Amino acid sequence: IEAFVSTGSGPLTDAHALEAMRLISQHLEALVADPGNGELRAQVMLGSMQAGLAFSNAILGAVHAMSHSLGGYLDLPHGLCNAMLLEHVVAYNYEAAPERFGRVAVTLGIECRGLTQQEIKQALFNYLSALKHNVGMGGTLGLVGVSGTDVPFLTHNALVDPCILTNPRRSNKDDVSSVYREAL
Repeated sequence: IEAFVSTGSGPLTDAHALEAMRLISQHLEALVADPGNGELRAQVMLGSMQAGLAFSNAILGAVHAMSHSLGGYLDLPHGLCNAMLLEHVVAYNYEAAPERFGRVAVTLGIECRGLTQQEIKQALFNYLSALKHNVGMGGTLGLVGVSGTDVPFLTHNALVDPCILTNPRRSNKDDVSSVYREAL
């Protein structure tokens, strides 16, 4: 998702990002339910490879900038940090790239015909929240030990992370702090 909405995205990275989203959204939940299934593993692995091809060229955004700060500070798994922040950063960034996020929603299988931009934004938020819950990565930052007093430190570090530079929406201290607080 981040590579697709990154300011560094382009036709090559878009193709990889969209295929990554398609493969992972269609197979991840089934793989979590049946981890020994080799075909599901292969599909998720291909999705992961496609994502890597996308983000290694388009770079990332605020999810990773904030996740790097969070994971480094509290020694938390990288994927868990990303999962806890993703829908909150998507909601924050949505207005900067509504058509791109609309394509993300459709790629993930969300029916968007007839919906307003606000309804698509909410449907995407709900989808991402449900997905992380369904694969066992649900929860809030507060549940992993983050408190409001950590937010200024985390915010400072996120704002100096190189990934913030390709976020689709320019972010300042108040913006990043607000997203962290919403994820608490």
